[in-house]
Amino acid sequence: MSLPEVLLWQQLRQRPGAFRFRKQFPLEHYSLDFACLEARLCVEVDGEAHDRGDRPERDESRDRRLKELGFVTMRIPAREVLGNMEGVLIGIVERCRTLRPLHRPADGPPPRSGEDF
Repeated sequence: MSLPEVLLWQQLRQRPGAFRFRKQFPLEHYSLDFACLEARLCVEVDGEAHDRGDRPERDESRDRRLKELGFVTMRIPAREVLGNMEGVLIGIVERCRTLRPLHRPADGPPPRSGEDF
C-alpha cells in the first residue's frame, strides 16, 4: 500500500460513521483499495500515475465493470488524502450514507396483526 493508502486505512479501520471497510478487497480480477460492502462503495486512492498514459481509460473501464457488479467507485487523489484527511473522511461517510440500502434487514419476524411496533 502507498503512504496515502496506509494513512487512509488507519482512519477507515476505526469505522467512521459506523461503516465497516475492508482493504485490498478482491472482486473478480480487481483488488479494490477499500470497500464498504454495506454501501457497495469502492474507494480508490489515485496517485499521479492515474493521469498518465492509458490509465484514465483503464480506470474508466474498471469503474464501469464495478458498476455492473453493483459498486459505486469513489476516486480520491492521493494529495487530497495527504492534505485534507478530515474532508476525505467526511466525503466517504456521506457517500456511504447516500448509498446504503433504504431498508435494513429485520431483527425478527414482523409483528402480528393488531400488535404494536
